[in-house]
Amino acid sequence: MILGIGSDLCSIERIQASLDRFGERFVRRCFTPQERARAERRTLTRAATYAKRFAAKEAFSKAVGTGFRHGVFLRDIGVVNLPSGAPTLALAGGAQEALDALVPEGHAATVHLTMTDDQPWAQAFVVIEARPCR
Repeated sequence: MILGIGSDLCSIERIQASLDRFGERFVRRCFTPQERARAERRTLTRAATYAKRFAAKEAFSKAVGTGFRHGVFLRDIGVVNLPSGAPTLALAGGAQEALDALVPEGHAATVHLTMTDDQPWAQAFVVIEARPCR
């Protein structure tokens, strides 16, 4: 069953402006070490890489219905890749707690994520699914 759906459209130029203005302070406040390492390897698409991940965090916060309140913080939501290469989210702290609160007893949550970018936009969609435990 679908527990939540979220989407976000993010301006790559706005993320670039935040990188220019706040630099490392912005990056450390919003992104996990793994996300930072990936973006910093992509010198030509650094801002777009960050923008997609920022959009994914926003989309997740919408899918769980909390926004960035009730202990859900940007750094608690990290984009990671499955062995297949498909993106998904690694959750910690309040983000994991918000997800756990949605999941009915006897079910396990699966978070589906898709991201894309086309200058000047980055976009992400999150679908949270609950599957019965076997």
